[in-house]
Amino acid sequence: MGISKDRIKFNVGGRLFETTATTLANAGRDSFFGALFDDEWNLSPQDSVIFVDRNSDCFAVLLDLLRTGDLNVPANIPERLLHREASFYGLLDHVRTARWGPFDGNRLRLSDSVKGIAPGDGTAIRAGPDGGCCVAHGSVVHVFDWMLEEHSPINLDYQRVNDVGWIDSENIVLSACERLGRGDGGMGLFSSSSGDLRYKFQVCHENQVKSYTAGALSFSPDYEIFASCKGRSNEYGIGVWDQITGKQTDFFYESPGWSLGDADKLQWLNGKNCLLVATLFPRKDNCYISLLDFRDKNMVWSWSDIGSPMAIDEKRVRDAIAMEDSNSICVVNEFEDLGFIDLRMYGGSVRWSSRSKLMKSKMPDEPCYPKLALHEGQLFSSMNDSISVFCGPDWVLTSRLRRSYGGSICDFSIGGDRLFALHSEENVFDVWETPPPPII
Repeated sequence: MGISKDRIKFNVGGRLFETTATTLANAGRDSFFGALFDDEWNLSPQDSVIFVDRNSDCFAVLLDLLRTGDLNVPANIPERLLHREASFYGLLDHVRTARWGPFDGNRLRLSDSVKGIAPGDGTAIRAGPDGGCCVAHGSVVHVFDWMLEEHSPINLDYQRVNDVGWIDSENIVLSACERLGRGDGGMGLFSSSSGDLRYKFQVCHENQVKSYTAGALSFSPDYEIFASCKGRSNEYGIGVWDQITGKQTDFFYESPGWSLGDADKLQWLNGKNCLLVATLFPRKDNCYISLLDFRDKNMVWSWSDIGSPMAIDEKRVRDAIAMEDSNSICVVNEFEDLGFIDLRMYGGSVRWSSRSKLMKSKMPDEPCYPKLALHEGQLFSSMNDSISVFCGPDWVLTSRLRRSYGGSICDFSIGGDRLFALHSEENVFDVWETPPPPII
């Protein structure tokens, strides 16, 4: 592109600045500065000095960011003020990129903690696509933007929230329990900024709309929503909806002796074009894990611990996650032992890895079941008040994230460049970030 080499002067809040079009072009076309230039990055109109009635100290920081790519914020500038000014100039993404480095579980540092209004009973935490998060607490979902400022909460009027998922930065899907006689359960699409209900997802059986309880959620890249569903007349299974239209497109009914409608976890496997469904102890007396192919309504792979010897309870699976690169499913028990099931063997056994057994201290009075996450080739497992990070082909423990305040971790979520951990007792969530690499 042809960029003007002319120097450009700004008067920001009475303070003069001088820069070049080359520097301002780093802000991009969608920024405040991009709107000042024509297609060839020539200044239009040709004003000698451009006056901007904004904070001059923040402008100096942001201009230096465009020049160097580094973010250096003086102590006298409040973070919220800088974020507000960066938003005005369209530079929020530049600030975030400069502030945090690429996500690395072995370099995460605790950057913030946010305490809930009421203690205890946190259900789930989900990282948003823009660096924010949402926290399900009873019948209320608290929504936070990437500056960790809370938006209007989503209130379901005493319906317990079972799961939460982000469609995009503006839309959140909630699944909830049905109250007997009310027919008000199921799923809804809500605004993340206002908390308003935008759409309610219905389930039809034999061309009749039915009330239902929705549980675990998952999403596919081609705009499908999956949810475990329980109706009143043994209408159990996995429902599928189109994200764009909100219309139900499919329903996979559970087979006799199996368990889909009570699923604890759903995970879409893009490479296999299948949905992982896991119903785990103690929701059921036995554990059920399966892969569903919706193209021909077939359960293409399954595993259950029915009939397996259970001499000790530590072999109970408490969470599961598919690892497509290694054709396996990783599971974890209540002592944070990792186990692996080979997807190439139908109904194979769990290969437990006792070397990962990390529980040395006394179990807390109200322990939280461990959770698993896989992100950018690293495996994460929560246990009590800490999160372990495993790396490499043998999944060696390489780091542990711990902050004891707030009690055990009941849920955690990774999104973009942040890890959010929700503590059970004090309903506080921690924010972990990767600091930028040192300047050489």
